[in-house]
Amino acid sequence: MNLQKRILGSALILALAAAGILLTAAPALAEARPTLYWGTRGRSVRLVQWKLSDWGYYRGYVDGIYGARTYRAVVAFQRRNGLRVDGLVGAQTWRALGFDYRVAAAARAPAATYATPSRSATVHLLARAIAAESTGEPYRGQVAVGAVMMNRLQNPRFPRTLSGVIFQPRALESVSNGLYWRRTPDATAYAAARDAVNGFDPTYGSIFFWNPYKPVSGWIWTRRIVTQIGKHVFAR
Repeated sequence: MNLQKRILGSALILALAAAGILLTAAPALAEARPTLYWGTRGRSVRLVQWKLSDWGYYRGYVDGIYGARTYRAVVAFQRRNGLRVDGLVGAQTWRALGFDYRVAAAARAPAATYATPSRSATVHLLARAIAAESTGEPYRGQVAVGAVMMNRLQNPRFPRTLSGVIFQPRALESVSNGLYWRRTPDATAYAAARDAVNGFDPTYGSIFFWNPYKPVSGWIWTRRIVTQIGKHVFAR
């Protein structure tokens, strides 16, 4: 009888200990926040949409899809609160929204970010082009450079693959002078590349861009300029 009681007591202690572990682990999991950007989906996006809707920044469905409305709401919130205006929900923006922040394990693993190897290769190629052509430009300007590359894929005047677009002779100055290979893309360049691949296009369909403060071909000025972001103008 005593042996049976000791066994039951030990089992109870183990059960309580296990419950304690789960309870202490739960807050840590709840606090894990991934960096959100255009194209992200899931519960974390819904949290941001709900909070921004509650505060009057977001007007739309709380659907867990980081699209145009969510992006505009995040940018407005960042600008209003003196944060870096980049449209990314990272550590600073999470905290300003009132959520504790801890990097989620999935966010630290680049392999989990991409759906397929081909997508990973696309993002990497594009991030290199963005870093080489637009480092120092505002985040929106870096996305814009990536968007031009993606828009060219849809235009019959350009090659039908991203590598063909990037390495087309005389298409990018950074490829001609070798900077494309010398400059390593940072996290911002990769985020901008993902946004461009996911369809964010602040250039409104442009297929050309250039720096008007540098010598360029006279022909390029015959293109219809759509917008200017940072030091680059974008045209069709």
